[in-house]
Amino acid sequence: MGANGTGTGSTGTRPSWWFDSGRVCLDLLATRARGRELLPGAEELARWAAGAGLVPAGTALPADPAWVPRFHRLRAHVAAVLDGDRGPALDAVNALAALPPPAPRAVRAPDGTLACVLAAEPRCEQLLAVLARDAVVLLTDPAARARLRRCEGDTCDRVYLDTSRGRRRRWCSSETCGNRERVARHRRRAAVPAAPA
Repeated sequence: MGANGTGTGSTGTRPSWWFDSGRVCLDLLATRARGRELLPGAEELARWAAGAGLVPAGTALPADPAWVPRFHRLRAHVAAVLDGDRGPALDAVNALAALPPPAPRAVRAPDGTLACVLAAEPRCEQLLAVLARDAVVLLTDPAARARLRRCEGDTCDRVYLDTSRGRRRRWCSSETCGNRERVARHRRRAAVPAAPA
């Protein structure tokens, strides 16, 4: 998985994640798409965390199923705050943002370059802190808030930052929702009978 890709495998049994929302906290929101849970277990959470850049590539995360509901709760809190909740959800995000994130270390790689690793195995609350801090930065930046958009795709509700020139981005992904919309528009036009000459 990459930071700007389509996520996991092509088997059809694994979730498809998107990392092109512009913020890691918004990428977390995208893990529940159209009512479908894309982080059902510890294995998916570990793959998502690596793909989202929460941990350096190759970092082993504990396969602890207790982590999953904690990420789900933070996701719900961030969504609620984006929708205007300034009470318990905001308090929960702020509390997590106050915790320390994982500490990085630079180590020499086999080829002689420096690589980033974590100083210790990350704890769940440290990764949640990274996400919560990102949400706080986003929520308190008026310029970034003004660029928040909800995908215009008929079957999509993802939120993203519109960083396009002219601020005209309409979909979370041009390759998926944008392409679906173009195909649907073409089908609608093709279905209209031609006027008699």
